[in-house]
Amino acid sequence: MIISRRHILLSSLSLALSLGVMCNSHAQDYPTKTITIVVPFSAGGGVDTIARLLAEKLRVSLKQNVIIDNKAGGSGMIGAQAVVKAAPDGHTVLLGSAGETAINTFVYKNKMQYNPAKDLAPVTLVTRVPNVLVVSPNLPVKNIEELIAFGKKNPGKLSYSSSGVGNPQHLNGELLEEIAGIHMVHIPYKGASGQLIDVVSGNVDMTFVSYAAAKSFIKEGKVKAIAVTSSKRTSFAPEIPAIAEYKPLAKYQLENWFGMFAPAGTPDAVIQKLNAAVTQAIKDPELAKRLQDQGGEPAPMTTEQFKDFIKTESVQFQKIVEFAKITPE
Repeated sequence: MIISRRHILLSSLSLALSLGVMCNSHAQDYPTKTITIVVPFSAGGGVDTIARLLAEKLRVSLKQNVIIDNKAGGSGMIGAQAVVKAAPDGHTVLLGSAGETAINTFVYKNKMQYNPAKDLAPVTLVTRVPNVLVVSPNLPVKNIEELIAFGKKNPGKLSYSSSGVGNPQHLNGELLEEIAGIHMVHIPYKGASGQLIDVVSGNVDMTFVSYAAAKSFIKEGKVKAIAVTSSKRTSFAPEIPAIAEYKPLAKYQLENWFGMFAPAGTPDAVIQKLNAAVTQAIKDPELAKRLQDQGGEPAPMTTEQFKDFIKTESVQFQKIVEFAKITPE
């Protein structure tokens, strides 16, 4: 049987139209059941709080139940992997941080059981979360300039804590060492509580931590907040200068961030519907204010913008990890 080129073209066009109709149908019908937002950290933390705030809005806009599933452990990788393995239909999504979606691939390398760039589909950035640099009241510095001067006069004597190896807090310290040309001792903890308490007591000189975790300590005068790690001052604590305001450190910027991801293979029409719903939620003044109360800067993006953002951030993370020779604990 002879099949004409015209027949092949018509068949291809028909198939493409059918697939397009199917994708549109997916978007129109979605969601058809409960949406699960997987949080790869314990309940009560920053990511969890933001996920629950977001779920409140999505229940209304998507007219479907939205639940939170905390799958903590493995530096966020257990939760991320659970989403990777989920059905790619938009009913199981990840609210992830920079760690398990962009940093860990350079720290853990072949020990990871998924590839974030291939196995997760970016939906949108939700919020940027700058760290605040706080120092012990015992440390004789009032600002970042005095801190750097102290570090240069006392090489290897400054210590800083973080909530773990290879996370944004740790990378903040390594970046400061690299740009400022000082040497500090990194002391990793398991969680923000321990890392802050030892700064309060003076056992550790300083730490990089979320504003939400440090806020009460700052207000009570138990620690001194001397800078934030974003390129500019934040909307939630405009009285705290940015590290980059000190001219020798003008290139300094490193923030944690939280974004939504779906399993790879999720129809684009579904991802775009999710993107629209999350963007609408983040732009709501009430939710935006609550995100700022958590030390975050609301930052919705299109899917393409988010993809480009991750690529740019990943380049910086990789450079720091390789420069500092960071390896898993």
